[in-house]
Formats: sequence, structure tokens, C-alpha cells
Amino acid sequence: MEHKLISAAAVRDLCGGISDMTLWRWLNDPELDFPKPVYIGKRRYWREADMGEWLQARAAEAV
Repeated sequence: MEHKLISAAAVRDLCGGISDMTLWRWLNDPELDFPKPVYIGKRRYWREADMGEWLQARAAEAV
């Protein structure tokens, strides 16, 4: 499962239903260290494992 790729729509849902603009802002905010996408053609995909790690780190910071 470490190598599973998920779409931008799935990433937005995973992050609480954020908009595409919010996703773009997060990608361009170096302080957030948001995982970079993998491009296949013109489509963006993220490694599911990278997103899980990022979300866990954000949850740990909130505690």
C-alpha cells in the first residue's frame, strides 16, 4: 500500500474537503511542508503513505 497513488480529489477529501485553491496554497507554503505530487501527464497524484505521514504529523502538532 506504500506505493498507492491517490488523486487530487481524494487528497482534498482526505484533508477535510478542502478546495483546489486551498490545496494549491498548501503546496506553495514552505512552512506546511505539504507532500509534493507526482505528475502523470498533466494529472497530479500523491503517494498515500506520504499523505498519511503528513496528516499524522499535523495531528501530533495539534495535541
